[in-house]
Amino acid sequence: MGVSEDMSNPNEQLLPFGFYIKLTLLAWLSMIGFDFFLHAGILAPLYAQESPFLLPPERAFALIPIGYISFLGLAVLLVWLMVKLNIRAWRKGAIFGFQLGFLAWGSLILGLYSISTAAPVLLWTWFLGQTVELSVAGAVAGYGLAARKLRRLFGMVSLFAILAIVIGIIWQNIANAL
Repeated sequence: MGVSEDMSNPNEQLLPFGFYIKLTLLAWLSMIGFDFFLHAGILAPLYAQESPFLLPPERAFALIPIGYISFLGLAVLLVWLMVKLNIRAWRKGAIFGFQLGFLAWGSLILGLYSISTAAPVLLWTWFLGQTVELSVAGAVAGYGLAARKLRRLFGMVSLFAILAIVIGIIWQNIANAL
């Protein structure tokens, strides 16, 4: 029986620690781009509604950096697990990110549903969106771990983040005009 490509090879050299830091930052940047598209664009109308669960929009806007920093922990977890599990390839990374997102965000959303006044539609959209977000980050990490070089990936992630932010802003303006 042969060794699967997902099995760890004890003779393989680890990449420099700086590589993993840069890859984690790229996965994080992809999360921020998608998150901006999701929350500032698609879900913006949900945040405009008054809710005892949500902060007022001005206060929530001021705290956005803290939310983005929280994603850094998820990006670290994602890359760390992918390295430990030897997951390399964008597709395998996307699937793993989806699975991790499904479990992590699904658990969080169920917990919030059980103790908060959050609207079910808000919780469902968070669950779906954040699961896709970790899938995107997993694809980025898988690509980087397979390629073992980050220059091309940096360009792709930067373009993705810029496009996601621009589309999010356009979507928000269209939704506000309706």
